[in-house]
Amino acid sequence: MRTRTAATGGMAALAAIALAAATACSSSSSSSSSSSASASATASASASSASSAAASSNPLSGGSASGSVVVGSANFPEDELLAEVYVLALQAKGVKVTSKFNIGAREVYYPQISKGAISIIPEYNGALLTTSVDPTSTAKTTAQVDAALTAKLPSTLEILSPSTATDSDSVTVTQAFAAKYHLKSIADLAPIAKNMVIGGPPEFKTRTDGLVGLKNNYGLTFKSFDPLDESGPLTLAALQDGKVQAADVFTTTPQIISDKLVSLSDPKFNFAAQNIIPLVYKPAMNATITGVLNAVDAKLTTAALLQMDNAVITDKANYSTVAAAFLKTAGVS
Repeated sequence: MRTRTAATGGMAALAAIALAAATACSSSSSSSSSSSASASATASASASSASSAAASSNPLSGGSASGSVVVGSANFPEDELLAEVYVLALQAKGVKVTSKFNIGAREVYYPQISKGAISIIPEYNGALLTTSVDPTSTAKTTAQVDAALTAKLPSTLEILSPSTATDSDSVTVTQAFAAKYHLKSIADLAPIAKNMVIGGPPEFKTRTDGLVGLKNNYGLTFKSFDPLDESGPLTLAALQDGKVQAADVFTTTPQIISDKLVSLSDPKFNFAAQNIIPLVYKPAMNATITGVLNAVDAKLTTAALLQMDNAVITDKANYSTVAAAFLKTAGVS
């Protein structure tokens, strides 16, 4: 299970943004400190642009100051990037924002948001549920996970609308392998699984959403299992070299782009939903703030997040530049 504290037309557009961002920024700008330093300049430009567009139908354009919040992030690049997207979108609407990035793991930041030291943090709904809210939950789909969170979160907290963007485990193959066998879904592996070697972290062999789940949910029995690492260099190299024909790879791993990989869809939710979702401290919210965050998540897709991750992680682009470009392209800045 993914425990991180932690449609393709849009991908081409975001790829261009990623390239432009990478060209414009030095490789040293991917640190969280330079992300914070550049955020105010980008936010000022966004706020100015928003002010001039007050008459448009854009829900984030125009308006005066409305509220004050602290936006936090966990201590890994994707979550910092998502937090930067929230920061710039809120500032463009006139909300006063304090950034508190790179806090640590969920065990560190969850108590802070529960008591209001943080107002907003980008979360992964499935991991939030099973690590901090209800470890016994068996919820799988986005609707089931969100319903469980709504029922069991502390009274000070709530989740807003989920994005379609997910950062979850997936059965991943190379583009060449997918093309050869016409693969789009995990279910498509049924005729060929018996001849395939699948790789992943050692625990994937016995966990309920690993080989056990793939057999129970899709009837798949593989030729063998190769214990590797968690969506890391060993796994990615094994896929490229043909040592394994499929592997457990996170859906926003940048090498999906650079190594030309395909994450197969999971219609039976073998892997629990891990939608990006804002977790918020309710007393700090107002209609403007929740409207901005919901508008952002309405445009955030897995393809867009993958492109942004590739820009900041692989190309070392500036977090604020990439976040601002996403908001502009999505029409929410």
